[in-house]
Amino acid sequence: MPPTLRPAVPSDYVVIADWIHDAKACARWAGPQLPYPFATADLPELLAKPESQAFTLIDPNQTVVGFAQFWRRDEQRVHLGRIIVSPEARGLGYGRILCEQLMQRAIAATGLSIVSLRVYRDNPGALHLYSQLDFVVVEPDSNTEVLAMEHRA
Repeated sequence: MPPTLRPAVPSDYVVIADWIHDAKACARWAGPQLPYPFATADLPELLAKPESQAFTLIDPNQTVVGFAQFWRRDEQRVHLGRIIVSPEARGLGYGRILCEQLMQRAIAATGLSIVSLRVYRDNPGALHLYSQLDFVVVEPDSNTEVLAMEHRA
């Protein structure tokens, strides 16, 4: 059975919380507005955004190996965010599967054809993946730490 993206359930947040070990990792994953430390039980509410949808990637053994969300950014764009792969599963192709399936769901759910995301400039693995998925840098929306990227379906 191939890896599958499914809506996140409360028990998934317990697994995801275990992947975040310090304030820096928390901020890089979910942004500076998410406090660290956080109560795992509060994580679904802390990550909630208006009209956002949260998903987990499940491997063939039914293990949670990834998490991500999408939400409508504006009238033209759907935004992917809080993308994370389990530290134990990194480098195995799950990031690509997670992003591809999330992009498909985001476009289908919103009807929007521009997908945006933000990535730290010092994250070469993610930058390489997003480039392979045909995301391009939007320099005017970027800053010294973070690149804004877009994909047009």
